[in-house]
Amino acid sequence: MQEALRHGEVSTRRWVVETILDMVGYTPDKDLTATTIVEPACGAGAFLGPISERLSASCRTHDRSLLDAVHAIESYDLLDHNVQSSRDRVMQHLLAAGWDHAVVEKVAASWIRQEDYLLRKDDAHKVDFVVGNPPYIRLEDVPDERMAAYRTTCPAMGGRADIYIGFYEVGLRSLKPGGRLGFICADRWMRNQYGRRLREMVNRQYSMDIVLTMHDVDAFHEQVSAYPAITIIRNARQGSAIAADTTQSFGPLQSEELRRWVKRADQPGISTPSYHAARLPRWFPGGDSWPVGSPARLAMLEDLSDRFRPLEDESTRTRVGIGIATGADDVFITNNIDRVEMEESRLLPLAMVRDTAGGVLRWNGSYLVNPWDPQGGLVNLADFPRLAAYFERHGGVLRNRYVARRQPARWYRTIDKVDHQLIAKQKLLLPDMKSTIHPVLDQGGLYPHHNLYYIVSDGWELRVLGGLLLSKVAEAFVTAYAVKMRGGTLRFQAQYLRRIRVPDPLEISKVDCVALADAFDRRDVAAATRVALRAYGLTELPE
Repeated sequence: MQEALRHGEVSTRRWVVETILDMVGYTPDKDLTATTIVEPACGAGAFLGPISERLSASCRTHDRSLLDAVHAIESYDLLDHNVQSSRDRVMQHLLAAGWDHAVVEKVAASWIRQEDYLLRKDDAHKVDFVVGNPPYIRLEDVPDERMAAYRTTCPAMGGRADIYIGFYEVGLRSLKPGGRLGFICADRWMRNQYGRRLREMVNRQYSMDIVLTMHDVDAFHEQVSAYPAITIIRNARQGSAIAADTTQSFGPLQSEELRRWVKRADQPGISTPSYHAARLPRWFPGGDSWPVGSPARLAMLEDLSDRFRPLEDESTRTRVGIGIATGADDVFITNNIDRVEMEESRLLPLAMVRDTAGGVLRWNGSYLVNPWDPQGGLVNLADFPRLAAYFERHGGVLRNRYVARRQPARWYRTIDKVDHQLIAKQKLLLPDMKSTIHPVLDQGGLYPHHNLYYIVSDGWELRVLGGLLLSKVAEAFVTAYAVKMRGGTLRFQAQYLRRIRVPDPLEISKVDCVALADAFDRRDVAAATRVALRAYGLTELPE
């Protein structure tokens, strides 16, 4: 067992295998001898046992010889004892079904091969089904030569990826039109950076048909912390999708119930103590992280994404940005102007995260030592002798920064430029890390620090927009997409804020505009949520 775990093998329970085979459509009522199914990493044969049983039953039903199925199964493994164990398991099933021993030996030898699936040369060979539980191994734990070969063969396997990314990529590339891939695998690729290329590949060329999240389900024979999900992906243009989530009590009986519901296309959703599922008009587009949440919540987000425009929008001239990164805060930020002998024009009032803590902006006296002129160029230090002397006193720190080493003549620059037009604008400020969404209004005059994101708009009255953003409806978008830190802290970064959809400000009634602004002023999240639900045309916020 320890050797198997070192090779990333985790044995899947039979009822989970049966669930995947049903969901991809590998069922014995079909003539399975006319199809090809692939198991890319067979291990001890957890998938091959049920696959061979279904193929055997199909042969009996359709009056086919088992030899007609000699090319109907392809499975691979790197370890010789796994290959032998899988062959023994398949032979046991087929002999019990009454097939001739010599025929059984022949097909078992043909079906199961000792080979690296990711490095196969036969890319032109297309198949109907790819199923399995791909190995869980970090790419950097693979020997260097093999790792280099994997990166060449599997372009989606970038960064610090797990090699299961490669199994998805190669498996998907091998599908015939209409073919299906069904894996039970860690779902982290749907949200983290190393899964981005795979997400883009799926969005460009395939249809994400089913995502069945099974984090708390006893799906494996070993105890592992894998955060698994069953994903069914089809080689076709994206159609409708099913999102489902499970509780610890989800098992074989509940899986059968769910599979029956999947076939009843007239039912938009189902909720039981063991699982929840919803049909979506499509899966979520793009290479950015895919959302997480209950099926009902995901269905709501998809609906809102269809009906409303993004927060950042040209029609309302609404823009999301981040405050200034200096590369040396200890030098560029000061709270005590009396101790810094500086030209007054070089001190720019700076909004910090702590200034937003109470929900109303209370400036604590921080200043940016500003090396930029209003045209976006660096000031000439000869024109500001006190600024020049101050920077020279800190020259060792400033010149040693990466940004200064790249541009030695501009050694006193901050990483980001100052956008002087932003200073006087009204803006909503949002701290980067917070357990709940926390928009705060700056009436103008302050410049945001790097730990604050800002929203400016010509089309919104910002207190009204602030009320919408304060609501649990807006927060639902960020919660679904954002990285959650330890203790439940969310990252309110620009990429997640841009996911928020908002109504047209001209279509919100005057009464609701007043109510949203009032809720924002009073920091009343419940009141903001009630009005936001009305503005979005919702009756409730799904859990």
